[in-house]
Amino acid sequence: MAEENGDKSQDATPHRRQKAREEGHVATSHDLASAALLLLAMSALLMSGGTLVDFLGRYTKQQLGGDAWLRADLDFTMVQWNDTLSELARHLLPILGVVLIAGIAVNLAQVGFLFLPQKLLPDWSRLDPVQGFGRIFSLSSVMRLAFGVFKVLIVGAVAFASLYNERDTILGLTGLDLAEATRYLTEILIWTTIKIAAALLLLAILDYGFQRWKHEQDLKMTTQEVREEMKNLEGDPQIAARRRVVQRQLMLNRLSSAVPKADVVVTNPTELAVAIQWDPKTMAAPIVVAKGAGTLAQRIRKLALEHGIPIVEKKPLAQALYREVEVNHPIPQDKFAAIAEILAYVYQLKGKKIAA
Repeated sequence: MAEENGDKSQDATPHRRQKAREEGHVATSHDLASAALLLLAMSALLMSGGTLVDFLGRYTKQQLGGDAWLRADLDFTMVQWNDTLSELARHLLPILGVVLIAGIAVNLAQVGFLFLPQKLLPDWSRLDPVQGFGRIFSLSSVMRLAFGVFKVLIVGAVAFASLYNERDTILGLTGLDLAEATRYLTEILIWTTIKIAAALLLLAILDYGFQRWKHEQDLKMTTQEVREEMKNLEGDPQIAARRRVVQRQLMLNRLSSAVPKADVVVTNPTELAVAIQWDPKTMAAPIVVAKGAGTLAQRIRKLALEHGIPIVEKKPLAQALYREVEVNHPIPQDKFAAIAEILAYVYQLKGKKIAA
């Protein structure tokens, strides 16, 4: 009774899952994408960022030192600008390419390809202040705030532990020249950021698992919702039952008109029944005018007895005809001999002869 009143105990149906996906309701974690991008970007910067740092150092030294520019017209400025952009692109594009591909891959791994143009349209219901306050002070918002504070604490703890372990190196930077100090400080900062990104990625994976669980809970249905969905997809059960009754009646009516035309009924002995008609003047081969199993087979037998049509029990033949031959189709050639034997027997009973 509690389930009828609204307890969602039924797993979501495929239709409900597809509908939710079309509306954009999918399990996803924005933190997972951000943490993965940060980790991959820092890793790419660690592996190939040395050339970028060297270029920036040379460029800074070139701009702040050396000979003074004697020209500053438009042509000279454009040449300097193009050279700077080409060198910067050569060092930055590989790193940015890795970040771009990683961003696309992480999002596709979470939700797959999902194109929702309707999400670009303005949703005026989002401007409702009552609903806005409800979202702000909801349990979900409180959980997000608590998780955000927890992430800040984790980031602070990881950063403190990483920098504290490097305290001797940091204090010794004062004895190095500017280039070496900058290089060591850059490595320390990148490694610290990688450790922070790894911690955030671990938290993001846990968050994604929670989002998947919450999504499944939100999709669950009550028994009444399942019934309503089945009714909408398959139609009203009463109408469907009525349709089956009508179809059955039409089938029985067709049997009532088709079976009396038959010359013989082949049975199995009661589960299957196949009515065969043969007119040598108009037919190239005998045809199956009716067939049925179970109740329909019993109906065919009853009609055959009422109209004096011989019933012959041939189990393998009945099974083969029922399985291979459709109604109003001729029997296959490999069954001619068996059917001819049965028809000869039937014609003998009726005192007739089979025309050549």
